[in-house]
Amino acid sequence: MGFARSLGRRYAERRFIVLFAVLLLTISGHALVGSLLPVANPLNWLLGLSLMAVVLSVPRGTLRWILYGAAVGFVGARLAELMLDHPAPAFVSQTLFALACLLTAGVAVRRALAAGPVDGEHIFAALDAYLLVGIAFGVGYWLLETALPGSFSSAAPLTAPRAIYFSFVTQATLGYGDIVPILDHAQGVVVAQGVGGQMYLAVLVARLVSLYAAQGNR
Repeated sequence: MGFARSLGRRYAERRFIVLFAVLLLTISGHALVGSLLPVANPLNWLLGLSLMAVVLSVPRGTLRWILYGAAVGFVGARLAELMLDHPAPAFVSQTLFALACLLTAGVAVRRALAAGPVDGEHIFAALDAYLLVGIAFGVGYWLLETALPGSFSSAAPLTAPRAIYFSFVTQATLGYGDIVPILDHAQGVVVAQGVGGQMYLAVLVARLVSLYAAQGNR
């Protein structure tokens, strides 16, 4: 029991760093995981791992119970998708995942803006919020294309991995042009994400890093 408490305390002190690592693996490592491990749809497994990290990154309270409910719904919808071979459960599971990401992003921003000296957890909390919003937008793009086909123009079908890829290309304003929003509602969401992502990095993250560097020079 003592070891478990010690481990839990250490995780609580570094939970946003762990969450950052899991989210980064989910975003960029699903292709590698798929090539190394014989699992179908590796992104789905990584999304489940991310959801677990998301739940554990939130302090105990009402919000954590809400996220527990979202996690249970996510797993149930995934199982239903496998058994029924129908797209509706996937729509439900992805919606729950996107909502969980957005709720946790709010918690991460609040932690990043918490009073006191700026440490690594403040900075990683801010970065976690950036990644969580990017993933949520990516899932949202997939849901949008599923509900309203033709919202985006793409040489290949807009699968969930491609939608998340497009989300971060948009958020970082890279603009490769391989996926293009066509309908007005899609264009509006893309513009909002691109502008918001750049403002977030330029204002909040840059400010936290500068404060952290200033503390180290004292």
